[in-house]
Amino acid sequence: MAQVVEVLVEGGKASPGPPLGPAIGPLGLNVKQVVDEINKATKDFAGMQVPVKIIVEDPKKKTFRIEVGVPPVSQLIKKELGIPKGSSEAGHSPVGNLTMEQVIRIAKAKAEQMLAADLKAAAKEVIGTALSMGVTVEGKDPREVQKEIDEGVYDEIFANAEE
Repeated sequence: MAQVVEVLVEGGKASPGPPLGPAIGPLGLNVKQVVDEINKATKDFAGMQVPVKIIVEDPKKKTFRIEVGVPPVSQLIKKELGIPKGSSEAGHSPVGNLTMEQVIRIAKAKAEQMLAADLKAAAKEVIGTALSMGVTVEGKDPREVQKEIDEGVYDEIFANAEE
């Protein structure tokens, strides 16, 4: 039976120290080899926390594989806007503004892991995260944009995005 270790690491910057080393050391794997694999697989997510699964296929042969997840929506929003963190006063001092195209790009990246039935619903989930981070969408309060999505204001953008 394969053993699975799940960790959250900074893209391209995994190290043999915690949380990785202590988690995989007891499994008998070459920690440096695992760290190198993770860094190679996550280099595109530099500066973001990325969920990684290390699947130990055969502890005797020390064989393993790595599965890289998609960073959380909040991390993707921060990368999209180039900001270090969300607002400390989410309702009062916005830290950035997403365009609907950026919202859709993030929604598509996370679609497989979301419970949303379609792209519009996934976009509304992304906008909900933006709201809690103090990020406006199309220069407006995210709740207003969610209503506009329901009213069909952005239907053309969604139609083009699904092509």
